Amino acid sequence: MPVRIALGQFNASVGDITANAEAIRKLLQQAKSAGAGVVIFPEMCICGYPPEDLLHKEHFLDDTREAVEKLASEVSGITAVVGFAEMSDGRCFNSLAVLRDGGISGIYRKGILPNYGVFDEKRYFDAGTRPLVVEVGGLNIVLSICEDIWDLEWFDNFLAGVSSKDIIMNISASPFHMGKLQQRRQILGRCARHFDCPIGYCNSVGGQDELVFDGRSMFVDARGDVICQAEAFSEGMLVVDAQRSPEGEVTVKNVAGPSVVGYTDLGEIAETYEALVLGTGDYVRKNGFKRVIIGLSGGIDSSLVAAVAADAIGAENIVGVTMPSRFNSEETISDAERLAENLGIEFHTIPIADTLDSFDKSLNEIDGWDDKGTAYENLQARIRGTILMSLSNQFGHMVITCGNKSETAVGYSTLYGDTAGGFAVIKDVPKTMVYKLSRYVNERHAREIIPITVIERLPSAELRDGQKDSDSLPDYDLLDGILRGYIEEDKSAEKIAEKGLDSGVVKRIIGLVDRNEYKRRQSPPGIKITPKAFGRDRRMPITNNYGK
Repeated sequence: MPVRIALGQFNASVGDITANAEAIRKLLQQAKSAGAGVVIFPEMCICGYPPEDLLHKEHFLDDTREAVEKLASEVSGITAVVGFAEMSDGRCFNSLAVLRDGGISGIYRKGILPNYGVFDEKRYFDAGTRPLVVEVGGLNIVLSICEDIWDLEWFDNFLAGVSSKDIIMNISASPFHMGKLQQRRQILGRCARHFDCPIGYCNSVGGQDELVFDGRSMFVDARGDVICQAEAFSEGMLVVDAQRSPEGEVTVKNVAGPSVVGYTDLGEIAETYEALVLGTGDYVRKNGFKRVIIGLSGGIDSSLVAAVAADAIGAENIVGVTMPSRFNSEETISDAERLAENLGIEFHTIPIADTLDSFDKSLNEIDGWDDKGTAYENLQARIRGTILMSLSNQFGHMVITCGNKSETAVGYSTLYGDTAGGFAVIKDVPKTMVYKLSRYVNERHAREIIPITVIERLPSAELRDGQKDSDSLPDYDLLDGILRGYIEEDKSAEKIAEKGLDSGVVKRIIGLVDRNEYKRRQSPPGIKITPKAFGRDRRMPITNNYGK
């Protein structure tokens, strides 16, 4: 008889132990209704991932353990595997518990603790030292947690005493970045081929601060080929039948039904957009907000952010505000209004000319102040930031900022101006990708959401007459290439220039990146979509005189 196995990917919230446990209960019933003998849930799903310094609170770990034990007391007729943070003998572990017959029948502790990029697991956890195999319906299921199967040599040695490996199950909280899905498939495939057995992989889904978990739980066969894969960026359940043949080979068959989808790959732009939508929606909702405010300049960045937000929390929950000065063209003012109409969002116009003149008059009391330089330009951005934050205070809406990764990298932003807000949707999106995503918005909706004039217009901050981004920055194709080499690939200026780039331009851009670390530290969090984002991924000293 085959053993029916279900993978339940769901959107856990860090710290909301009660709600997470309730979500597990519902999926448990769904798995039982589907005839599953085993149901697997993601890494740390009881308490949410990553809980960070909540793990230093003993009562948090006690509450997590209590929730696991209560769940276990309710489990009958099925074996469930849940991830949780465990305190044992004064040490903390990233663990999973096997729940069956009304109790906890076994606990496995993660052996490989990642400590790079966004991961800080050695700060919190001790490593496990013993494998765990669960027998269900005659099949021996080897349990593992995320990174354990990424180090194949370690995992092979770790399982040296395990004689029968019919199927390996891996629970994970693996955050999204572009290209991550292919990386996972390669790792799962390599592990499956090495041990000559199928692998089931259950991943988290949902947004948590800067991170987005994309789900896409899957099963691969002993050859490493993907048999089936759950949906991306949404909750769901994947169900298969696993059976040993007379020759001893374990095969896995996808069970047809509404809870199972055949896997299809999203393109890079589509999956990035879905990550932005999920991350934005979860950040707003999980932090207790219902509506957001966005400053609409008529430019491409704020237009994309508004489109993402509308798809994330509904157009009825978006407030767009345009705040023109004498430097804003009629075209950008009208494009801001057209965008709002296309999205169906609330829209207001608050001119800032009089406010700017009043500030300028007051500042003229200081000898040396003038309206010719960067300080005057930035004053406009700070007035707009003050207006948006005042509306936020009055109505309780979150302000969403619109700076992209290219601008954030080189400091092409105004501290306490356009950086003022609660969340930076496209903080990790390079400018060149902003254009691609904006075109995708219109394709996705099969109509013009972002006006074509916005997409085709030369970018400008419109803080002085005739201003263009290219006055201060290289072409964005060139800029993004330099930034990718320096930020994501950690290359020196010399290595980047070896591609035929002007070494002077490269060094100037690198200097801008280094000098503006202090701005990034004071900017709101934003969604990680590249392999190395500012913040949790890339942690550079503010005071830094290395200069290479």
